[in-house]
Amino acid sequence: MKLTAWAYAHLPVPARSVAATAHGLYLRAWRYGRDAERLVEEALEREQWSAAQWEAWRQERLAFVLERAATSVPYYKRMWAERRGRGDRATTQDLANWPVLEKDILRAQPRAFVADDRSPAWMFHEHTSGTTGASLDLWRSHDVVRAWYALSEARWRRWYGVSRRDRWAIFGGRALMPAAQTVPPFWVWNAALHQLYCSSYHISAATAVAYARELRSRRVSYLLGYTSALHALAGEMISQGLTVPGLKVVVTNAEPVYPHQREAIGKAFGCPVRESYGLAETVTAASECERGSLHLWPEAGVLEVLQGESAAHAGESGELVGTSLLNADMPLIRYRIGDRGALSANGTPCGCGRTLPRLSSIEGRSDDVLYTRDGRAIGRLDPVFKAGLRMREAQIIQERLDTIRVRYVPSEGFSPSDGAAVVERLRERMGDVRVVLEPVPAIPRNDNGKFRAVVCRLPAAERPASGDG
Repeated sequence: MKLTAWAYAHLPVPARSVAATAHGLYLRAWRYGRDAERLVEEALEREQWSAAQWEAWRQERLAFVLERAATSVPYYKRMWAERRGRGDRATTQDLANWPVLEKDILRAQPRAFVADDRSPAWMFHEHTSGTTGASLDLWRSHDVVRAWYALSEARWRRWYGVSRRDRWAIFGGRALMPAAQTVPPFWVWNAALHQLYCSSYHISAATAVAYARELRSRRVSYLLGYTSALHALAGEMISQGLTVPGLKVVVTNAEPVYPHQREAIGKAFGCPVRESYGLAETVTAASECERGSLHLWPEAGVLEVLQGESAAHAGESGELVGTSLLNADMPLIRYRIGDRGALSANGTPCGCGRTLPRLSSIEGRSDDVLYTRDGRAIGRLDPVFKAGLRMREAQIIQERLDTIRVRYVPSEGFSPSDGAAVVERLRERMGDVRVVLEPVPAIPRNDNGKFRAVVCRLPAAERPASGDG
């Protein structure tokens, strides 16, 4: 039985790893069966499919999912019945005829998205914070869970020379111990999944030695986690001369990885840094190959990039909208993910030899866009914080069109020239704006532990209606 957060918090420290392992056994039973290796091998084989093979497969699977949604999923059955009642004769087989699904609708009535012939009681339930920190309830069948984790095994572990049987560490958003705790452990060991689950909330100059010592002691082969947490630990390791030998790869997730972060993480851990992208709603996913391309997993879903109501051209940035292909038992059709990005405009094959489609960029949240007084929307502000700035981390906040506030945690040797460089780079992109620099001891995370580098707090009425910057 799954422990409540209260019960877990009151366990003795050694018993927390026992509880984590017990839960790990439950997860392992859901994720991996006797057919696990076959599913992985089939996923790897599909990476060599031709574009024609992928298109034929996608069209067949999409037709099945749309038909199932329209006839077997309560929310969509009701929606189409209402449309038919108004005389709408649009075909359900054309994806463009389906409206974009907003998170608030899914959040308000999650069970209405589970197919009639499936019972949530017999499905894997995930209560997730989602990308915004507001909770979502999601369900997957046993087959969907195993197919999803076979893709995960194939598309990042196998690509990077590791497997689920290797020891690994994850830096995620779970609150493992009280925030006020100042002495280790800041982690639990899940023996069933060979996983060291590390707190992202306790990384600091004072605790970095303990983290590095535990990673070495557990002989982990790879790290997975929030980019901001890995970057924070990497910065402390570099400044204190700490090392964790033997790592094969560091995989970032949940947040974009910017060049200065990639550089620091790679330097600290002495191995390649690979970006991954995915979400609990399982409408899309992607992982970075050894040539630096971010490849989509076509089996997960159909990904659209929208500018307003229209489809963006390849290479153009816009809002990401995904349609379930893998999870036909709780299908989400044209689901607004809440992130921004762009599909690759480069038609040449990737040097890695895989035929999987590519993303040219993931730019983070849709509300991580700032606006100028002359009507431009400015995304991709990562170049503002180039490597070399003596800041541990920083956050850009816009509350007015003419004012930008930068909260930052200074690192050793910080000087006015570092702040001046940030001001100059922001004005190069935003024009004549007032930039307020605000030093802080720490930048708070969202409730789900994620870090937002850019926050737009402009009321919707004050945001210019314009194209992308």
